[in-house]
Amino acid sequence: MRVAVVGAGVVGLSTTVALLGQGADVVCYDRGRPMGERSVGGSRIFRLAHTDAELVDLAIRSRRMYDAWSRDAAEELIDDTETVVSGPDVSAWAAAMSAAGARHSVVGPTSPLLRLPAGEIPAQSLVDHAGGVVRAARVGAYLRSVTSSVVREATVFAVEETTGGVRVRSSTSAEVFDAAVVCAGAATSGLAAQVGIYTPPDLNHHVRFTFALRQGSERERFQCWISRSSDGLDTYQHLSGPGEWAVGAHVGRDDVRWEAGRDHATQASRRVVTGYVRRYLTAVDPQVRELLHCTTTPGLDDGYRVLRRGRVLAVYGDNLFKLAPVLGRRLAGAALDGSTPPSTGMHRTAPVGGDEPADGRG
Repeated sequence: MRVAVVGAGVVGLSTTVALLGQGADVVCYDRGRPMGERSVGGSRIFRLAHTDAELVDLAIRSRRMYDAWSRDAAEELIDDTETVVSGPDVSAWAAAMSAAGARHSVVGPTSPLLRLPAGEIPAQSLVDHAGGVVRAARVGAYLRSVTSSVVREATVFAVEETTGGVRVRSSTSAEVFDAAVVCAGAATSGLAAQVGIYTPPDLNHHVRFTFALRQGSERERFQCWISRSSDGLDTYQHLSGPGEWAVGAHVGRDDVRWEAGRDHATQASRRVVTGYVRRYLTAVDPQVRELLHCTTTPGLDDGYRVLRRGRVLAVYGDNLFKLAPVLGRRLAGAALDGSTPPSTGMHRTAPVGGDEPADGRG
C-alpha cells in the first residue's frame, strides 16, 4: 500500500516508522523541518501516571517501544528520574496506576522518596517510579534518521478522496495514495474538514520557560513534577538539561487564547511562571534563560481522538509525546487495514492539569 502521512511531528514520524516497518510505500509531508513545531524542544516529561488505567497501560507499552528505539539509536532516549504528581487529591491517579499494575508510591510532604526543588510540598504526592525526562531532541534525531528517505518538505493544502484513493495536493505535487493519515497539529482541522472530519479548530498559545538551578543544586537529580500549588496554579516541571529547570503553567484562557497574540501570551505566562518560581522553588533562580513557544488546542486533557472518513484518518490530542510510539503503531496498522483505532482519554478527571504542550505541532 501507498500511504501519505501529513505532518512530521513526533506522532507523524512515529507513524511513518511503523509504516516502513510493515513494508508500506510512505511519503511523509511537512511544511518545515520535521519535529519543528509542536514537537520542538529538547525535553518532555514521561510518565505512566494518568487518571485512566487504559492510558497508564498505553504508557507502559510506549515505554517499551522507547526502550527499543534507545537500543537502535545507541543512546538513552528517556532519563529515569521518576515523575511526581502532587495536589489536593491524588487518589484517582493512584487508583488508575494500581488497576494497570504500575509501580508507584503515595507519600506525604516529608517523604525521603521526594526529590523536588521546592520549599513547600503539597500534602499528598504520587511517585511514578517509571517516569522521567524524554530527551525530545534525541528522539527527533533518531526518527529523522530512520525516515529521512521518505520525508518531503512541502506544504499540504488539500486532501481529497477520489474513486481510486486519496489525492494529496501540496506545494510540490499532486499524488494519489491508498490511504492518508493527517496528524498535522494546528493544520489538522482545516485539512480534515476537506473530507468531512471535524476536529477542534481553536488554538491557544503556550509558553514554557527554562531557569538555572541555584548554586549547590545544579547537580541534583530532581524528579519531574506535575503539581497544583497552594494558590491553585497547575504547573509541570523537569530537568531540561544539566543545571536547567523547565517550568510551564496553565495560564488563564483570556491571556493565552489565539486572538490575544503571541507577545501578550508570552508576557502573561512569564509573569505567572516567574512569580511561581520566586514563591515556591527555592532551588531555582527566577531569571528566565530561554522560552519555548507552541500552540495547543484548548479544553483537552490526556489522550487522543482518531477519526476516519473513507480512506482518511485524522488524529488530535494533548500530551502525546509520551504516547507517540504506540500511537504511531496504531495509526499505521489502521491505515493499512482500514480500521479506526479506539480513542482514549481527553476528559478532565483530576485536579491537576496536563503536563505538556499538545503534540502535532507537539
